[in-house]
Amino acid sequence: MRPELHLSRRLLLAGVAVSAFPAMARTAGDLTPYGATPSARQLAWHGLETYGFVHFSINTFTDREWGYGDESPALFNPTDFSADQIVAAAKAGGLKALILTAKHHDGFCLWPSRFTEHSIKNSPYKDGKGDIVRELSEACARGGLKFGLYLSPWDRNHADYGRPEYVTYYRNQLRELLTQYGPLFEVWFDGANGGDGYYGGAREVRKIGPNYYDWPSMVAFVHELQPMAVTFDPKGADLRWVGNERGFAGDPCWATMDDGPYTEAKGMSGVRGGSVWWPAEVDVSIRPGWFWHAYEDAEVKSAGRLQKIYFESVGRGTNLLLNLPPDRRGRIPEEDVAALTAWGKARRALFARDLADGARAQASSARAGHAAANVLDASRDTYWACDDGAVSPELVLTLPEARTFDVVRLREHLPLGLRVTAFALDVWDGGWREIARHQGIGAQRLVRLAAPLTTAKLRLRVLDAPAGPAISEISLFRQPVLVDPPAIQRDRQGMVTIVGDAPGLELRYTVDGAAPTRAATRFTEPFALPEGGEVRAVAVEPASGVTSAPARRVFDVRKSDWRIAQASAPGAEALIDDERGSAWRAPAPCAVTLDLGKARSLGGFILTPAWDRTQGAGAPSGYRVATSLDGVAWTPTGEGEFANVAASLAPQRVTFAHRQGRYLRLEVTRTAGGETQVVFAELDVITVAGR
Repeated sequence: MRPELHLSRRLLLAGVAVSAFPAMARTAGDLTPYGATPSARQLAWHGLETYGFVHFSINTFTDREWGYGDESPALFNPTDFSADQIVAAAKAGGLKALILTAKHHDGFCLWPSRFTEHSIKNSPYKDGKGDIVRELSEACARGGLKFGLYLSPWDRNHADYGRPEYVTYYRNQLRELLTQYGPLFEVWFDGANGGDGYYGGAREVRKIGPNYYDWPSMVAFVHELQPMAVTFDPKGADLRWVGNERGFAGDPCWATMDDGPYTEAKGMSGVRGGSVWWPAEVDVSIRPGWFWHAYEDAEVKSAGRLQKIYFESVGRGTNLLLNLPPDRRGRIPEEDVAALTAWGKARRALFARDLADGARAQASSARAGHAAANVLDASRDTYWACDDGAVSPELVLTLPEARTFDVVRLREHLPLGLRVTAFALDVWDGGWREIARHQGIGAQRLVRLAAPLTTAKLRLRVLDAPAGPAISEISLFRQPVLVDPPAIQRDRQGMVTIVGDAPGLELRYTVDGAAPTRAATRFTEPFALPEGGEVRAVAVEPASGVTSAPARRVFDVRKSDWRIAQASAPGAEALIDDERGSAWRAPAPCAVTLDLGKARSLGGFILTPAWDRTQGAGAPSGYRVATSLDGVAWTPTGEGEFANVAASLAPQRVTFAHRQGRYLRLEVTRTAGGETQVVFAELDVITVAGR
């Protein structure tokens, strides 16, 4: 998923802005809204905070991220699909809605669309009588979750893609989904558009112009048929892409944007004082990939990692869209359910008790009808506001007794706009002591302290608020003990190190495939694993005995005997240094040959994209690979594309039939965005002894 660059928005949100005014009139009272404000549907969306993405389609059965469009519908055949199980998994994680990929880039439709044969009606699932969209929609209704849909604009199957006829086809499919599956809370338009594909047998590259879909008209079409459905990302939509798929927003992340072209940097942080309310949605997968792959079963994000993502997205005023990919059964895998359940439990424990309960609120200034006590009433419709002309107002909470907390939650009254630019928090410790200082509050600001502190008084100081604050909530919470799985690392010499995410943790591990417990070997120093193998480990908090979920890493042969036999540009040694932070940059197209030191049974390779790409350098997209025993006679093993490599940055795993080889040659034939330079971080091989 790679949302496109946006053109000027020039208040194409006219319908949005009009719908916002009645809500403002009802709630603003005697205060004038400041700057851009949310529409009714955007305001409802802000209240959701967390919801799930369900990537499920042909790719689930082909082990790919992006299908080419030539896949047979006969491949789609989940053996035990359960929409209710998917909903239950989402609810265990505290998610409030689900968005289903009704059609991904390969063009296969999970509903029996009457406009194409490339759909579930020609699959073995329920003898062609199935409808995954309906099943999940109805399960969400039963489970009390809202339902939304993703419909990929790019269709690598359709013969007319790139021509006007396809836009008519796309709108017809959109109408089917908007009118046949009940109320929708969101419609998600992916920005990955144009490129090579099957296209009805043409097998060619097709590009589209920025006005091909007529996005303003498409967004208006959604709002006409589903007035409360927010639309994601294109020109004129209700929501913007945050600019990454790694699960975090900028700090601050303003809900407003200006009228200029979209950039990933602006998507990350927004624009203070921007003329358009265009809040960010943070999308990330619970696994490295968006679709299910068995080889990622050990890489499910832990409850602690999900909690960190929550604080860095929802805690910065955005909403979090967490992907939950079903497996080939059509169920959320057990590993994912365990992580979701633990995360949901931790989040419920965090917010179970507001430690500001029973406090007394006093402010340096309070407007009539908007007393300081309103920040304590658990209502988003009431708020504390100041008299006109109040400079640097303050609000003090006096607790019934000294209490210990490590999270402070603040909210602004959104119908009045983003009024606070900067604030600070102080605690009383024989005198006031500053503990935090930030820019922006918005829908929600979660201030996560470095350590718990105990006090009977908390002070909010508004440092900059051009229109005066309208604060609807100040709450205090204590985080539960949550031990994250340890990191398992191996260097180029084959030495394994296990690292906890906090000091003082007890680390236990196994290398025989057994589940690690407190009785397992204790990690005290690095150990050798030169030929690869499996390491499992847990971290234990000694005082409480709380044990993390297990971490698992499978290593292949060490790289100390490898060398770069040939490369089209200098610096390729960075690809075999086991350092994600280093990278090889070369003119595109490029080629590199690995010498493994001796012949091995090769079954594939793994390319790791670079985290940082300098201007003018792009991620690799097209590739060819070959192996050799002597570096002279080469056997081609395949060619293809790295899907979604520019946005997700997840390692790209390519397998082929095992063969003996000492050398592996990788040619990068093109970059993801047509850049003239290519950059990536690591190149690994897959052997019989490894993955």
